[in-house]
Amino acid sequence: MEKRRKERIDRGIMVRSDSIYALMSWRELAYLAAPRMLLIIGMLLLPLVPESWNWQGTVTLVCVYAMLAISFDFLAHYIGLVSLGGAFFVGVGGYLAGILNTTYGIPPLYTIPVAALGGGVICTLLLLPCLALRGVYFAIVTLMYPLLLVRLIEALDILGGTDGLLGIDGFSNPWVEQYLVIIMVLLFLFGIRRMVNMDIGLVFRGVKDNDQAVRASGINIFYYKGLAIFIASSLGCLAGACIIYIFMWAGISLFVLDYSILPIAATVIGGAGTLVGPVLGCLILIPISELLRDFGTLRIVFYSLILVGFIVFKSEGIMVWAQRKYHQIERWTKI
Repeated sequence: MEKRRKERIDRGIMVRSDSIYALMSWRELAYLAAPRMLLIIGMLLLPLVPESWNWQGTVTLVCVYAMLAISFDFLAHYIGLVSLGGAFFVGVGGYLAGILNTTYGIPPLYTIPVAALGGGVICTLLLLPCLALRGVYFAIVTLMYPLLLVRLIEALDILGGTDGLLGIDGFSNPWVEQYLVIIMVLLFLFGIRRMVNMDIGLVFRGVKDNDQAVRASGINIFYYKGLAIFIASSLGCLAGACIIYIFMWAGISLFVLDYSILPIAATVIGGAGTLVGPVLGCLILIPISELLRDFGTLRIVFYSLILVGFIVFKSEGIMVWAQRKYHQIERWTKI
């Protein structure tokens, strides 16, 4: 009986590493550029889809959760810090932008970057004492911060208490709102991808794999951990600043755990460690979430089934599987 085995043949033109290529023709250049252009053009065309079941609002939410998912994936995969503090970042950035807008009358387009950077500094300072923690211990601490802040706001009746901050301005029109968040997602996605492929990315991965060896080489690991947290928290605070101008309100619901859990679920679906995968996961999960909103809390069951299905049948995530299929040809050959 004839025996066969499956083999994979590289379709690509990689020569030494994932970031070094030998470009010999326009065909090879198109091979490299096509996936990136598909993502960019696809994202830019999202607002042009015919309006149905509040699609324009869904596009904005997809981008907001995509920023949180990129933040989570960057911290977990490149620095080894699993953060459940997406809601913490969103709340800090949202309240800071809301205070700047309602108290000082600063327009949204100016408060968003200020809230992102200022919120990133605040979150980093609050997390500095936790830099020595790793794994589940760091995750638990980041989960406690949003719960603690909610109770403080309620008990002390500060920042508007349970009523929140009222009278927040909105974006000038829906097109500005949608394309602003889409462009920010694309800029941060490609910016962080570029950064992790530079020398600083090697240091980040070294801290994740063996921080004691990195420390023995004379590198300050706490500086790089703090820098990574600042980058991730600034991206989360940017998402929070955008949210309050979308809903024109800032309150304790900014600390809801959906902002911590859904980005993680999107990362699992899309593929951890790819940065693009979490964005793809958000493009799948958030529209499904909006479609299932009429089911109330029962939609958690659907989330669970989707996650279990991906973990069992596609644990690597969609993006890792798609990359392998794009770069390699599978065929059966005789043994």
